[in-house]
Amino acid sequence: MVYRRAGEARVRAEVIACTLPSASSCIVAGRAQSPRQVVILSAPQGCVSTWGEHWRLQWRLCAGMLRKGLRRLSLTAALWAFLLFSASDALSQPSSPSSKSEAVLFQEIPSVHGASKYKQKVTEAPSSVTIVTAEEIKKYGYRTLADLLQGVTGFFVTYDRNYNYLGVRGFNRPGDYDSRVLLLVDGHRLNDNVYESAAIGTESPIDVDLIDRVEIIRGPSSSLYGTNAFFGVINLITKRGRDIKGAELSTEVGSYESYKGRGTYGNRFQNGAELLLSGSFYDSVGQRRLFFKEFNNPLTNNGIARNADSDRAYTLFGKFSFFDVTLLGGYVGRRKGIPTAAFGTVFNTTRTRTVDEHGYLDLKYEHEFAQQWDVLARLYYDRFYYRGNYLYDQPTLMINRDVTLGEQWGAELKLTKRLFEKHKLTAGMEFRDNLHQDQRNFDTHPFQGFLHDKRGSRIWAFYLQDEFSILDNLILNAGVRHDHYDTFGGTTNPRLALIYTFKKTALKLLYGEAFRAPNAFELYYTSGPYKGNARLRPERITTYELVLERYFGESVHASVAGYYYTLDDLISQQNDPTDHLIVYKNSQAIEAKGLEVELEGKWASGLEGRIGYALQEAQDAKRNTDLTNSPEQMVQGGVIAPLPTEKLFAILETRYLDARRTLAGRKVSEIFLVNLGLFSEDLYEGLEVSGKIYNLFDERYSDPGAAEHRQDAIEQDGRTFWLKLKYQF
Repeated sequence: MVYRRAGEARVRAEVIACTLPSASSCIVAGRAQSPRQVVILSAPQGCVSTWGEHWRLQWRLCAGMLRKGLRRLSLTAALWAFLLFSASDALSQPSSPSSKSEAVLFQEIPSVHGASKYKQKVTEAPSSVTIVTAEEIKKYGYRTLADLLQGVTGFFVTYDRNYNYLGVRGFNRPGDYDSRVLLLVDGHRLNDNVYESAAIGTESPIDVDLIDRVEIIRGPSSSLYGTNAFFGVINLITKRGRDIKGAELSTEVGSYESYKGRGTYGNRFQNGAELLLSGSFYDSVGQRRLFFKEFNNPLTNNGIARNADSDRAYTLFGKFSFFDVTLLGGYVGRRKGIPTAAFGTVFNTTRTRTVDEHGYLDLKYEHEFAQQWDVLARLYYDRFYYRGNYLYDQPTLMINRDVTLGEQWGAELKLTKRLFEKHKLTAGMEFRDNLHQDQRNFDTHPFQGFLHDKRGSRIWAFYLQDEFSILDNLILNAGVRHDHYDTFGGTTNPRLALIYTFKKTALKLLYGEAFRAPNAFELYYTSGPYKGNARLRPERITTYELVLERYFGESVHASVAGYYYTLDDLISQQNDPTDHLIVYKNSQAIEAKGLEVELEGKWASGLEGRIGYALQEAQDAKRNTDLTNSPEQMVQGGVIAPLPTEKLFAILETRYLDARRTLAGRKVSEIFLVNLGLFSEDLYEGLEVSGKIYNLFDERYSDPGAAEHRQDAIEQDGRTFWLKLKYQF
């Protein structure tokens, strides 16, 4: 199958045939102009009916656990039991004052800021919330935001050796570049303005070592944040100068000739000003030899890609505060090799790669006036740049280049006021001016242009929220926001929460609606086999959720959340029968339900632990088929256990993912991974040493590929290691 557009010299497609049980074959067409494009999956009707005959997910927790993964989950429990037994002596011994202050997590109920745009207790927030602290980031040795989110209940990450893709509550469709989760840093929006993607890998502009806490806020939040706050909001709260109190230097080394270095300075001065400056670099050769059976042919080096997996990035970050004014800025530049020969490119080359750059500045004023008036004013600027180089051999070697420039500025004003002792009212307005949403595609030598689209757009919004204390322990949280776009007009999205609290127990009944606006790529990218669709409407999601949270003393927190959501007007790719071009249309509806259970504990001895279980079912409501790359069950857990030296901690992480269906209708096998690490605190004054072994048992596993890949599943790394030294002075 070859898509060809009239007047264009080259449009190449690759055809992969896959046979499903008792059905005719289905076709996946490749060769796209850009890694931001996903090639359509076209299936005969027989395929669709066969997929509809797949086993439905079983919705009894015990039966599901017994049916799959019991042996491996038992191994997880045994490993945890070993660590807990080893730490039993530490539990009975008094801890040092510094250790105690960091370890007692629930002496007071933690607070969250991003759920309502002001500080409130987690039990009073109109969402299911998970918080990951700087102490956990340090001890677990998280290297990227993707690494951190792998351990959060209900979240999973897919990696195609170019980008990391975040899955939430059973949804992680091929071609979704994390545009359905809103990523914030200190309240500043990090999703770009062309693909609307949230960067969570090495292309992220935030070094995880600079994060003070991560707020993972589940559920729709368009009533406060607008687009992208679809499945949830991830708010990164960075450290302040006072948290560093001097300078930090760190160096890291890992498998595949991977290195990282960071220098940070932070302080609080006598006049009240605070400053934090940081820079880091990361360089990895990657796997020097990767084998892909789909290319196992003498003409393609027998399926072996050499030195094509490199990754290099550097980041800069600055934060300056003086009383009520904060200036925040960051920048990342990243270059990544693509070893998979995605989009029909030449196999086994170092010349196919992507380049990402993202920089931002944010000026914020926040002050609490007399009579409980809280005012926030924000002015910001963002610049996003993307370049993809793709090597083709049609008929001679040539580079096709994809270039994107996104540039925007915006402003926000928010007022919060407590009225009549019963109401906490929040009102705000936002404005975004997309100065550039430019996209180009061309061959370099000889030059031949296929796309040169330059445009901009504007967005304005108003929102209103009221936290009404009906009784001392009964809260009604109601909010609504209206957004207006130049492209499709307006959309209004509400959120309601009824929250009952009793001591350290909270019961939440939640309802919310959210939208994702069609992005500039989906609307306007017209090149090769693709054409834009300026008539796209926003996607919409409606979610119902019941959450029960309980704090047991000062050490243990448990939560249970059951949810049901419907997703309408999902933007997906279609083959237009009139011209055989690929176009995005509002064509799918999704229905999903699930259960999430989370248990975490932290004791004064330094022993910490958490475990989360997610059971989920997500289906195409029209075809009655399970979604691709959607695990039925997930288990994530971790233990930090102090060893007798009092300055050394043993770290254990486990992750289990059920089997997931690929685009070709097959299934990648279930995943059970164990990571083991050690962390030393003040082994010598100011020195921290940590090490971690990933995939301890060297399990071979794969993530589903997207339609731009010839590979139906992409094999992931085996056992790897990472060492880190940090010195503070």
